[in-house]
Amino acid sequence: METWKTAVQRGLVSGATSSLLSTAALALLGKRECNSHFAPTNAISHWYWGDQAATHDTPSLRYTLTGYTIHHASATFWAVLFERACGDLLDRRDSATTLAIGTAAAGVACFVDYEMTPQRLRPGFEQRLSRQALALVYGAFGLGLAAGAMLCRRS
Repeated sequence: METWKTAVQRGLVSGATSSLLSTAALALLGKRECNSHFAPTNAISHWYWGDQAATHDTPSLRYTLTGYTIHHASATFWAVLFERACGDLLDRRDSATTLAIGTAAAGVACFVDYEMTPQRLRPGFEQRLSRQALALVYGAFGLGLAAGAMLCRRS
């Protein structure tokens, strides 16, 4: 098992890649499903701004920046746990295993987000996206975890 110091260092990278890839998925799917690149990310800021965040479609410092900041922090949290729990299993030369573990970690995050978390602290983008889109967002998140892990382990 990785030390906490190593897990945090690697988690910062995996958190950034998973945050960026899943935010790109949120934007693309938001445009497709609710005609707004920003609506799903804005909805995340319901943690701070309340339910009106989920109805805001345009970019704004208030909703978009807050939503992205929360999303990035959450991604980093999950990435640190991913690195701490699975770091010894990850190897840049075995991308299939790393991708499988990243996908499994994203599945755990999704389960916790929607089955164990109170409504008020759920991601929020589920208010703007279909279940199929949510699966793609979490898939992008898992891909980002794996990509970050492989990036950290390159020679």
